[in-house]
Amino acid sequence: MLEFSNIMKRIKRVLYEEKNDRIYDKDVAKALGFKPSYYAVIKKRERIPYEAIALFADKKNISLNWILFYKENAIIPPIK
Repeated sequence: MLEFSNIMKRIKRVLYEEKNDRIYDKDVAKALGFKPSYYAVIKKRERIPYEAIALFADKKNISLNWILFYKENAIIPPIK
């Protein structure tokens, strides 16, 4: 089962690699094209925004499968 928090952790990881600074929910909201208030709602309801994640993955040239189905001992794709 896909979990909202795990998926968002991987998105935060990508953003951290670019920024090398603490990543807040507002940073994730911006990266996914949401207002922070809307992100707070979907976070509370644990609704996974698949389309926004797919667009994020495409923009960052990262595997959507890695974001959604990450495995602990999987090969981590390079983050550009």
